[in-house]
Amino acid sequence: MENYQIERVIKLVEDYLKEKEDPIVTQLADKKESPFTILISALLSARTKDEVTQKACERLFARAKKPQDIITVSQGELEQIIYPVGFYRTKARHIKKLCAHLLQRFDGYVPDNLKDLLSLPGVGRKTANLVLSLAFKKDAICVDTHVHRITNRLGWVKTKHPEETEMQLMEILPRRYWQRINTLLVKYGQEICRPINPHCGACPIQTYCRYGSTSNIKSDKTD
Repeated sequence: MENYQIERVIKLVEDYLKEKEDPIVTQLADKKESPFTILISALLSARTKDEVTQKACERLFARAKKPQDIITVSQGELEQIIYPVGFYRTKARHIKKLCAHLLQRFDGYVPDNLKDLLSLPGVGRKTANLVLSLAFKKDAICVDTHVHRITNRLGWVKTKHPEETEMQLMEILPRRYWQRINTLLVKYGQEICRPINPHCGACPIQTYCRYGSTSNIKSDKTD
């Protein structure tokens, strides 16, 4: 895959999304919210629609905005606050444990490196890389289901698992796009390149896509 093709695709996606709102976690980062706020919002956003995540974040951060505050909130109350985000009970447990870890091991601060982030309850590579890129402005590629699906459809990578996608993208994606690629492809995946019934006819990057000439796509197995 030639760099100029990747850059052309990214430019077309950026132009398409110019008037669209960024995902909620990116919006919080643009507002210079704390790394802790970005970390918790990233955890809440998994498998959850943006509008649901936004309202859950507003309720939670109005009640408690620091690890030492959240640690005092009961499990039941925390579940009620973040409901109906996906897997809200599991996320509430992870958030409570995560806050305890931050207080005990990191003086209440979110670590700014991959190894320590991955040691936190409920934090996988996707969330860790998102926090590194958005909260700390470090070059990290966050591969969620949208990035994994779209880059496979485009033929940039040929992978079965998101971690493989991350590794392959690190080899071909110009570094200046690492921090931004997730924000772009999440929104594009929600609006155009959907997992089921993608809007190929309305897609400005269709000619660059290996699926672009297939008009009867229902779904694929890249998720």
